[in-house]
Amino acid sequence: MDKKIIQLEKRALKVREHIINMATDGGCFIGASLSCVEILVYLYSGFLNLSKNNLKSANRDFFFLSKGHDVPALYGTFAEIGFIENARLKNHLKTNDDIYWHPNTKIPGVEFHSGSLGHLISVAAGVALDCKLRRSQNKIIVLLGDGELNEGSIWEALLVINAYKLDNLLIIIDRNQFQANARTEEIIPLEPLDRKFESFGCSVKSINGHDFKEIDEVLKLFPFENNRASVIISDTIRGKGLPSLEAKADRWFCNFTKNEINDLLIELNSGKKTELHSETLTVR
Repeated sequence: MDKKIIQLEKRALKVREHIINMATDGGCFIGASLSCVEILVYLYSGFLNLSKNNLKSANRDFFFLSKGHDVPALYGTFAEIGFIENARLKNHLKTNDDIYWHPNTKIPGVEFHSGSLGHLISVAAGVALDCKLRRSQNKIIVLLGDGELNEGSIWEALLVINAYKLDNLLIIIDRNQFQANARTEEIIPLEPLDRKFESFGCSVKSINGHDFKEIDEVLKLFPFENNRASVIISDTIRGKGLPSLEAKADRWFCNFTKNEINDLLIELNSGKKTELHSETLTVR
């Protein structure tokens, strides 16, 4: 196996460990955080022109986590690349820090607050337009949840993106098939998703969002077409890495006991399903 992919997989495993460790003492949105790990790890392992030394540079690339409830995956990635100290993750939901359920610009590397779904594609479009007007080479990337696509502001933003031919913008959809505690297709069907984006003027590709080789191959093609925003539909599994949680509607927001966290870490590293006790599990 390619050494680069082996290194990425090791980093993704560490990020998943961080996410699991944040799912206690108040909990976190663990399922959707686990589904986007490979995308975030790849982006921050060399694809983005971002480092601790250029976080305020006008020449940096921009990443926006529109699905802000998945911030444990972003925090975990930041810890692994040195944006924040590993030990700081233990401050999750503590009053002595700013690490909580949604992104906060007080955390190095966070470009914009998010949490109210549907907003950051418009922010990303504004930044992309500014960069295009300045004729700069910045890459602007926004990660959306599939359930977030129910927001009308997404499609309004795409009209503007198409009008200004923002081919420096990459939109990634974490297509884990769930929103909150139900499947997307049971709430408001999204398919055919690729054709919807194409009809709004985007160039669209689909990948297995957990396969680093596929992620690498498709991102090397960005921008996919001149004068069109690029869209990646990243097919993923909610709760990826934990068979006891994978693709389960009720494993949306979880607050585990310390013992359950230890069991889940063992499950992550062994691949063997953990039997969780429902009376000690808080789900909302």
